[in-house]
Amino acid sequence: MSIRLAVRAVIVENARLLLVNAYPGGQSDLWCAPGGGADPHASLPDNLTREVYEETGLRISVGHPCMVNEFHDPDRGFHQVDLFFRCNAIAGQLSPDWIDPEGVVNTRRWFSQAELQNIRLKPDSLPQIAFSDRYHYDPLERIVR
Repeated sequence: MSIRLAVRAVIVENARLLLVNAYPGGQSDLWCAPGGGADPHASLPDNLTREVYEETGLRISVGHPCMVNEFHDPDRGFHQVDLFFRCNAIAGQLSPDWIDPEGVVNTRRWFSQAELQNIRLKPDSLPQIAFSDRYHYDPLERIVR
C-alpha cells in the first residue's frame, strides 16, 4: 500500500472560508477545503493551483503550509496525507455554472465561522486553523463519508 499525497487550500475572504462538496450526486453532506491529489514531477503549489482552479474556477496564490492531516481506511488499504496551505484568491469568482472537469466537486461555497458550526466538515480542526495563524497536525483518523 502506498500513501496518497494531496494538497488543500485554506482560503479565507471577507471572514468566510471556502469549502467544497466533493461527492457527486449528493452522496454525502461532508465539506472539505478545495484541493486534491498531487501529481508527480509538479511542485505542491503548482498541484494546488491546478486543483483549486479545476474545482472552483478561482486562480490563487499559494502561501505557507498551515496543517498536515492524515486519514485512512484500513479495510480498503487507503491512506492519505493532506498538506494544507494558506492561499488567496487572486482572480475569478464562484459560479454555480462552473463544472469540475473531473466531475468530483459539485458544490462550492463560502462559510462564515458561525455557519461552520452547523455543517459536517473534515478535518475537524479546519475552522480553528482557517481563522487563526496557527499551524496544526491532525493525527491519523478513519475516513468519514
